[in-house]
Amino acid sequence: MQSRVPMRFVSLFAVVVVGVVGFLPSQPAVAATAELPFEPVFPQEVTATEFTNSFGQSRSGGRSHKGTDLLAPRMTEVYAIADGTVFFIGINNLSGRTIKIDHGEGWESYYLHLNNDNIGTDDGAAPWSLTVAPGVREGVEVVAGQHIGWVGDSGNAEGTTPHTHFELHINGRAVNAYDTLTEAQARALELELASRLHTDAYDVE
Repeated sequence: MQSRVPMRFVSLFAVVVVGVVGFLPSQPAVAATAELPFEPVFPQEVTATEFTNSFGQSRSGGRSHKGTDLLAPRMTEVYAIADGTVFFIGINNLSGRTIKIDHGEGWESYYLHLNNDNIGTDDGAAPWSLTVAPGVREGVEVVAGQHIGWVGDSGNAEGTTPHTHFELHINGRAVNAYDTLTEAQARALELELASRLHTDAYDVE
């Protein structure tokens, strides 16, 4: 004889399941590495740069950190992480001098707090030729690893350690690029080491 479960218990079970699911912790932001349609290049001089996983950390005004801060000396070169088209070069009070690149398939990269200081100063009065590399302007196509600008402390980064606030977006949503940057950094360091070994061997000969 087939037993039946009363409907009142089925309904109660459904309510309990929905309640438990509602209290489960939200999943952390997923790194973008596996989804990228390109192999990213480390977007700064690799041996001069330090960074940690600060994505999602609290910021002033109730904001959360939507990028990764790549700390390096002022005027360190900044590079395009992948092929793409520059669609924005501009400035605002928070991000300071900024470059944004469209990489296609919904992917974009942002480079914030670029240099705004004349050489040897922190005057905030540099011409844009000390912010954006020659030939880089809105509408121009760039290639992975191309020099696009220089590290600075513009915007609300004034008075902090110079750095590029780097963001990676997919379909308008910022994703945690830490793993992507870590892997790109490892590849860049391998290339740097191989280049030095080759140079040293050539000098010995």
